[in-house]
Amino acid sequence: MRNDNPRIALAQIKYFDINEKNNLDKIIEYIKKAKKKKADIVCFPETCVLKDNHLDLNHKLLIKIKKECKKQQIWCIITDDFMYKDKQYNMSVLINREGKIKGSYKKMRPYAERNVTPGYKIRVFDTDFGKIGIAICWDLAFPSFFRSMKKSGAQIIFCPAQWAYEERAHKEDHSNRELAIIKSLILTRAFENLSYVAFCSPCRLEQKDLICYSAIASPHRIIEEIHNEEGLIFADLDLKEIDNFRKIYPGK
Repeated sequence: MRNDNPRIALAQIKYFDINEKNNLDKIIEYIKKAKKKKADIVCFPETCVLKDNHLDLNHKLLIKIKKECKKQQIWCIITDDFMYKDKQYNMSVLINREGKIKGSYKKMRPYAERNVTPGYKIRVFDTDFGKIGIAICWDLAFPSFFRSMKKSGAQIIFCPAQWAYEERAHKEDHSNRELAIIKSLILTRAFENLSYVAFCSPCRLEQKDLICYSAIASPHRIIEEIHNEEGLIFADLDLKEIDNFRKIYPGK
């Protein structure tokens, strides 16, 4: 039976402060924290596992993350650079409660990433708490991409990210202006598609152009958010509310 009231978690974590080469210990720690607070799924930011290399679907670090998901009986979204069929993709992997890969999504809109092949297909996944879509970072700026996920039934759309501003894009107050753009995009995508949107970034204050902000939005408001600090945020969602919104706003 589907759970219409899932609890979702976003992990705005620091990178490589425990191990300078990978982030496995931090990821395991936050999977445990999310489960302790009874989350059904925890999403981590973009490129969160390895510092200087890429993964494959049989990588030992990914295997350990899968084992922890099985142990904790929790869903998880992990995003990094993966080699797949001799091509490098920026890819999200969805792991289920049994520690198995339910599916993956390859970023369709890379933003100046070198050697990354764009994906070509949206992905929406059935879970035991509804249908979820996955976008990655710059995908957030493209309305048609989110509309396609809505048409495929997505009720919750996760967006792991590492969003940095362009110095030349703002004359002043760069970080605050870019943050305002991100907030508006998250809420707009939620309202346009009458879906929940969960945007997850890392906490990397040493990278001055990176926006350290994560948020969970319903079609009408930002429910929870975190800015410039490490931590978990949670939201208890009501999927029946999404069904009601889609009746209230005809034609959307």
